[in-house]
Amino acid sequence: MAERILVIEDEPTLARLLTYNLSQEGYEATVADNGVEGLQLALRQPFDLILLDIMLPGMDGLEILTKLRRHGVRTPVIILTARNAEDEVVQGLRHGADDYMTKPFGVAELLARVAAVLRRSRGGEERKAGEENVIRVGNLAIYPDKYEVTADGEPVALRPKEFEVLLYLVRRPGVVVTRDDLMNAVWGFDYIGGQRTVDVHVSSLRKKLELGPRSARIESIRGVGYKLVLPKEEGVPG
Repeated sequence: MAERILVIEDEPTLARLLTYNLSQEGYEATVADNGVEGLQLALRQPFDLILLDIMLPGMDGLEILTKLRRHGVRTPVIILTARNAEDEVVQGLRHGADDYMTKPFGVAELLARVAAVLRRSRGGEERKAGEENVIRVGNLAIYPDKYEVTADGEPVALRPKEFEVLLYLVRRPGVVVTRDDLMNAVWGFDYIGGQRTVDVHVSSLRKKLELGPRSARIESIRGVGYKLVLPKEEGVPG
């Protein structure tokens, strides 16, 4: 059964971006666009995780978090807060938040945080003790929790954004991903830089990762974007 995530966010563009990408990762996402509705949903229905914006109409995120904990709701919460809002972060953690993200953020990083918080809340039962979270594609081993990649067992030095671009493509093998998709997922929906940023990072990834016949290739789709082409006889990464 898909894990259920409640997104309490009043910005429509961000809410759509989050729900789309969460659904692509196999989660079931429910959205509330104001604090009162968000609190009611969180109290009425069981969720595995809550993404909670701090600045909300009707009731702010800190008040929602306080009421949830007072009612004994222990659902993990990741708060979404504005840049330079250190006091909000501190207050959120004190009121029982499990993690936080500062806007603007890349969806790829948020998805990694979501997976990490869910693993902690489950006590790691989905893996055997000591087993690492790793995605294997051809000669590559990708470690999402550590932002590390190895090729044939040797470490590959990637910048954080290069790693997030790779991870986004690896999770969608054979699927054409537009430059806008990558921009929103890795740099954030309100990033003001141009698409050239994506092209530069993909070009750098190619040089570092396309090392032989067992390597996955990042293929350009003219006028659209990119897709990850798996090595021959390679299945979907797990």
